[in-house]
Amino acid sequence: MANPAYSNISSSNQTANESSINVFAITLHGLFSTIGIIENLLILGVVGFHVRRSVISIWILNLAASDLLATASLPFFTLYMARGDTWTLGNTFCRIHSSMFFLNMFVSGFLLAAISLDRCLVVLRPVWAQNYRTNQLVGRVCGLIWALAVLFTIPFYIFRGAITISKHKTLCYYKYSLPGEFSNPESLIQQRKEALAFMRLFLAFLTPLGIIIFSYAAVTYRLARRGCRRSFRFVRLVVAVVVSFVLCWAPYHIIITIEVVTQKGQSAHAFAMKALPTAATFGFLNSVLNPILYVFSCPDLCKKIRHSLGAVMESVLAEDLAELSRRRSTARSINTTEIVLKQRTSISALCYQGDESKQDESLADQAEN
Repeated sequence: MANPAYSNISSSNQTANESSINVFAITLHGLFSTIGIIENLLILGVVGFHVRRSVISIWILNLAASDLLATASLPFFTLYMARGDTWTLGNTFCRIHSSMFFLNMFVSGFLLAAISLDRCLVVLRPVWAQNYRTNQLVGRVCGLIWALAVLFTIPFYIFRGAITISKHKTLCYYKYSLPGEFSNPESLIQQRKEALAFMRLFLAFLTPLGIIIFSYAAVTYRLARRGCRRSFRFVRLVVAVVVSFVLCWAPYHIIITIEVVTQKGQSAHAFAMKALPTAATFGFLNSVLNPILYVFSCPDLCKKIRHSLGAVMESVLAEDLAELSRRRSTARSINTTEIVLKQRTSISALCYQGDESKQDESLADQAEN
């Protein structure tokens, strides 16, 4: 028979460990959110206003906008975790918040694939790229990417919502039912679960990953045939892009697939449900890493960012110095005015005293006469 005191101690230790893990996860989410928002806002500000519009800058602007959406929604996910996986912001915002995550998933994957294809075409078809690779064409491609991503996000908006488990527990998860449907057979629910899971897996992960690997493999092969030596920075960037994309999104898609193909009550299903928030965190991490990989690896852009930050600091300091100088000049003018007024007052007093003495002398003379 187990000792009750020992059971209480072990349960309290387990609770303390879970609390420490939750605090660490919440802190990590807050850190990711802060870094991601600052990074992407910085990129949008610098590339959008201080960099000449080009094909690369258009790719980077769209990627930063997508990543900013994801990192801006991360604080609400952090709040959800901080409240014990309880959603308190309503059904509509649950759908909007989840849709921002899935929209970034599709846009980010499609953009990374498009950027890889763009670099591949520049190397494999340089004449075509010179003639047809224009800002207008890339802008239309980005518009098409966003339109497709919105289209693929609609089912996740429809089948997402706030689910009340108990009086103090509300989840923001899948409902797998359309508005107006009150009961659905298990087979239809399972079909919808599998359709959403495999649509994400193939469209947002496997297809972009295949395009990225194929594009950089083709570029490497063509450069090798030409006898061109690949720069170490290019190889490092390719490896970093592939590795970060896989590490950030593979856990999420694997966990979702396990959750879909297993039945409730199985250990694998329980593991998937517990690991899903952590896997989603790694998906958010991709929005933090993208600026580092695609933007801060460019020395010219880093110089522009440093120059822009320096210009901002100089402007702020110049405004502060101007304000300080204005205050000092105002203080000096006030002091000068006071001195002049005092001098005028003293002179007037002396003159008045002189007039009085003269009047006294004249009165004395008249009295003597």
